[in-house]
Amino acid sequence: MDNSNSFAVVHNGIIENYSDLRDFLGKNGYTFLSQTDTEVIPNLIHYYFSKDEKTDDEKFLRAVKCCVNDLKGSYAIEVISPLYPDRIIVVRKDSPLVIGKGVKENHIASDIPALLKFTKDFYLLNDNEYAVIYNDYIKFYNSNLEEHTKPVKNIEWDASATEKGGFEDFMLKEIYEQPNSIRETIGSRFKLGEPCSFDDIDISKEYLSTINKIYIVACGTAMHAGLVGKNLIEKLCNIPVCVDIASEFRYRNPIIDEKTLCIYVSQSGETADTIAALKLSKSKGAKTLAISNVIGSSITREADFCIYTHAGPEIAVASTKAYTSQVVLLAILAIYFAEMLGSTDLKILEDLKKDILDLPSKIHAILDNTQELQDFAKKVYTQKDMFFLGRGTDYNTSLEGSLKLKEISYIHSEAYAAGELKHGPIALIENGITVISIITDSNLVEKSISNIQEVITRGARTLIVTNQNLPNANFDFVINIPKTNPLISPILSVIPLQLISYYISKNKGLDVDKPRNLAKSVTVE
Repeated sequence: MDNSNSFAVVHNGIIENYSDLRDFLGKNGYTFLSQTDTEVIPNLIHYYFSKDEKTDDEKFLRAVKCCVNDLKGSYAIEVISPLYPDRIIVVRKDSPLVIGKGVKENHIASDIPALLKFTKDFYLLNDNEYAVIYNDYIKFYNSNLEEHTKPVKNIEWDASATEKGGFEDFMLKEIYEQPNSIRETIGSRFKLGEPCSFDDIDISKEYLSTINKIYIVACGTAMHAGLVGKNLIEKLCNIPVCVDIASEFRYRNPIIDEKTLCIYVSQSGETADTIAALKLSKSKGAKTLAISNVIGSSITREADFCIYTHAGPEIAVASTKAYTSQVVLLAILAIYFAEMLGSTDLKILEDLKKDILDLPSKIHAILDNTQELQDFAKKVYTQKDMFFLGRGTDYNTSLEGSLKLKEISYIHSEAYAAGELKHGPIALIENGITVISIITDSNLVEKSISNIQEVITRGARTLIVTNQNLPNANFDFVINIPKTNPLISPILSVIPLQLISYYISKNKGLDVDKPRNLAKSVTVE
């Protein structure tokens, strides 16, 4: 609220120059009840409203615009006032904001799933775009307050997807939805005996042949999907791939040009650092491709090309089905590029397609046998530290498994490439500590087992996730998963790790869907 209780705001984002604005307002007689940056917004609106001598119906909107002109940072802002009780004004910049169009009612939120119970028709605001929302109509304005029309976007997601559907938690429901989310992501993009098809992107063989490097840029779980995608693209397409964290990429002046393809991965499509990195790439002349789960999200509107995972709404903060869908989509994209370039034998690609089509049934097989995972969780949930090991693409899975455990159980965990143990991390292994190892590549079995024996001799408790015939060893737990091509084995091997994190968290009595300090869409830097 402002000092006069004339304006109230809801703000998502960060006002970087709030200290200067606070000083300015203080010199003009305004006082503050908190240290939050948001409080400068309603007072600044009041300041400009009181200075405007006009009394027409646009005065409220002009005051909001004058305020926004002074703001530096990111924001999605809603403003209401008892002086204008029939309307809400909203504006956004670098923070998500959607408007749900109803019948004699309209709604605003930062994400589409929150409104699916009310409507499937949405307006998606661009940066520096204003909307004045009434109960039965909406007016849209550009940054110069010039009114314009805006198309409505119909979202086909089922509202029931935002309900638990008999599951105790959204996270568990979404883990069990992975066979279907993968089927939907595959969709009609390929059939056996036919080339892959991406009707939604116009990338030619001529363009691909000019590329000398691909960047995959993302944050958190999406970045781990990018690491698996790197392995797929390099093996199938013979194009060097760099995977970078978006927040690092955007500040280190990356070496990119018109011969670089930059792929950006974001579940929500609203990740602030990823969007900023995408804009940087475009400014340097690179083509950009967005991978998102949300149609019409900011990242898909900014990118040159976009493709969707079709995982459906993901409600739990810790991503599960969005991750596996991202990996599947990157796998199909790698096959598509390889077919276009002729860089890999067609028999190899055809076998890989068959393995991708078999993924849903193989995930079902894992989900039908979880008792060992539940038993393991009961034995280790009181631990303070845990470690994950893997070689090759299994190391990428270890990173994701470790992140899941940290996110929802609050147990400190680290993932290491197994060959790095002897270069320092083995000093952390002591009697009774838990080490989880993933072994899915037949070429790396012997070396991986050798690394695991090193931690066993130092008293570690071990759990092995594998699809290989391992020699008899003194492992404490072995979780067998179906065999598949090592390039896409992370899609299967991550399922037990998701479930382990879930069961450990439940044993600790924690809120699985809403872990502390975390948000589903990270919309600030």
